[in-house]
Amino acid sequence: MSGIIAQNSGRHTGLVKASSGGGVWNLIETQTASSDSTLDFTSGIDSTYDEYVFKFINIHPENDDGLFQMNVSIDSGSNYNVAKTTTHFRAYHFESDASGLGYQTGDDLAQGTGVQVLINSEMGNDNDQNCGGYLHFFGLSDTTFVKHFISNINYTSANDTSTQCFVAGYANTTSAVDAIQFSMSSGNIDAGVIKLYGIS
Repeated sequence: MSGIIAQNSGRHTGLVKASSGGGVWNLIETQTASSDSTLDFTSGIDSTYDEYVFKFINIHPENDDGLFQMNVSIDSGSNYNVAKTTTHFRAYHFESDASGLGYQTGDDLAQGTGVQVLINSEMGNDNDQNCGGYLHFFGLSDTTFVKHFISNINYTSANDTSTQCFVAGYANTTSAVDAIQFSMSSGNIDAGVIKLYGIS
């Protein structure tokens, strides 16, 4: 049974062998926030992998009512201003048992060059409040097509809800995207871990 761990498909048990020639999650970089205004991934995003995934673990904001957001760069992080067209919807459930589901027209982009909001309702900064999820990019090094992405994040809002946000879209550039930046709309990223994986 040698090689099982090395060819793990990403299952937590470590016992599921990936199919020959693919399916391996390769950890490229881990960044741990400590009152950072941004977390920037400016290396390791190249033509090595067709898919890149960011995992968000216990992201905690400095301020109440902050929005977790991202932007992309085609010049190694000198500028984060690539046009994006996106969709954004959410489902939420209050501790009081109210709930809802809906498209968020104020948090999508139509050729917007600014940040893309990944969670659209204000995240709480109580000691036990945080967010977790992932952001999945496809074909970032391709120089023919636009760059698609999908995000799925669950978080605890300042209003004490469990809220799940789904964001998808594309960076409208045929240049290679080589850097990704994460930030809060207000204050710093107080704590948490972001891991970058390449999928082979």
